[in-house]
Amino acid sequence: MTAQTDLLYSETEDDLRAAVRALLADRAGHQVLLDRIETADPYVPGLWKSLAGDIGAAGLLVPEELGGQGASHREAAVVLEELGRAVTPLPYLTSAVVATETLLGLAEQGGPAAALLASLASGERVAVLAVPFATAPHAGDGDLAEGPVRAVADAVAADVFLVPRPDGLYAVPAADAAVTPLTPLDLTRPLAVVEPGAASGTRLAEGDAARAAVRRGLLAGAGLLASEQLGLAERCLEETVRHTRERHQFNRPVGSFQALKHRMAQLWLDVVGARAAARAAADALATASPDAPLTVAVAQAYCSKVAVRAAEECVQLHGGIGMTWEHSAHLALKRAKADQIALGSAGRHQDAIATLTNLPAPR
Repeated sequence: MTAQTDLLYSETEDDLRAAVRALLADRAGHQVLLDRIETADPYVPGLWKSLAGDIGAAGLLVPEELGGQGASHREAAVVLEELGRAVTPLPYLTSAVVATETLLGLAEQGGPAAALLASLASGERVAVLAVPFATAPHAGDGDLAEGPVRAVADAVAADVFLVPRPDGLYAVPAADAAVTPLTPLDLTRPLAVVEPGAASGTRLAEGDAARAAVRRGLLAGAGLLASEQLGLAERCLEETVRHTRERHQFNRPVGSFQALKHRMAQLWLDVVGARAAARAAADALATASPDAPLTVAVAQAYCSKVAVRAAEECVQLHGGIGMTWEHSAHLALKRAKADQIALGSAGRHQDAIATLTNLPAPR
């Protein structure tokens, strides 16, 4: 009998949301981010320590016996919803989700993977999987090429890289790798070219075990990226409704005009659908459901489009001010557009859905 999917938020998840939202409102408001992206380093000083260490968010996916909080993907999804709402530049998705999940299957045997995982769970170190940020969970081995790796997200924040090689998965200290920053569309999520060096690092796993660990990390990342996209879309809708209530034309709120009400009502329906898809993906990952690959693919194929549409509507319905650099709407739009190809494009996930359901896509 198939377990019933639970899309509702628990009291624990609501409490976690309140703590993360309060922290981000206090330390990483939109004006702070607008000021930070003018510098070479978008990360707010001390914010990672507060979120990862003080709140304990970095170890949510890690069992208590391995040094973590013993929570699940559902709680991590709530954190990502809030990070998406605030468009916060932090290596949470890349380190606390993708890298952590990659290590989880290997840490059960102890050894260097377990030690590294404990340091990630405490927030003491940041690890990044050295693959292009566009790599999908169902990528073939040919997508994980040797040599310099382009477009690695949050590479500039990493203390250690998890490097897939033909003979296994290696942990390479960031000091032993060459990191060349790139200029990304989304200035709140830095990209870089990483050249880890052919002979450096500690081997964590070999052959099939290494490939399975990488796929596991990418699957969790894609599934919880949908929650980031959900949070972003919800914030864009809220800000758009607020602005159109306050902005007046012809002595009426512009939000009272029928054409705009219809656009926002349709966007609300899209966001409700995105919430269901993102929550289903988080729950499937948390319960290790055999349908998790399909549920994740559905969430990504849907949520990435909703986030972009919500951000576009936010810019357009704010009128002239929404087009300015001083307004935060462009941060959301750039994050949504960058996320649209992160961890697999919508088209890539639609192909996966066709394969997983044995319904080949039309040609």
